[in-house]
Amino acid sequence: MKAELLKVKGTWREVADSARTTINREAGVKEPSSSWKRRILLAEHSPIRQLFVSAKWTDLKYWVSVHIVRHKFGIEHWVRTQRTDRTGLDRNELPQGNEVEHEILANAQAMITISRKRLCNQASAETREAWTGIVDSIKEMEPELYAACVPDCVYRGWCYEFKSCGYHKTEGFQKALQAYREGINE
Repeated sequence: MKAELLKVKGTWREVADSARTTINREAGVKEPSSSWKRRILLAEHSPIRQLFVSAKWTDLKYWVSVHIVRHKFGIEHWVRTQRTDRTGLDRNELPQGNEVEHEILANAQAMITISRKRLCNQASAETREAWTGIVDSIKEMEPELYAACVPDCVYRGWCYEFKSCGYHKTEGFQKALQAYREGINE
């Protein structure tokens, strides 16, 4: 399975101008700082929904695609059809492990929200790997958004799962939590 970032749509200037609108200020001319981007993402204020990630998986197992398509707020999905009349294959005979192409367009809020569930160790390893591929693909272009995409235990500061993996009791968790919180009070 290959995860690929297609593009980031929307600009931080647009996000900042919308934020200024919400607080009754005129549009600015200065580009937002990395610290400001990080803070608005962590605060999850509505203007972050102007920033979109367009990405695609190729050779994604159908059942993993089903896990991802469950997310419906702030994200659109396009999954290659398995219709018999379009593929020439009897879809009733196709196994869930059959591979599909799955493309998404997700706003920054959706990326954060989906990451909370799909980066969790309770998600299937294959689904976690698929979502990690998309999140990793934005690291260079949108490092602040990448840093805000964390599993729920890091987001909340503790684990609430019925059957915890125990990660929240590790030194690695403490480091991840500290990294997530960096820059909040700058």
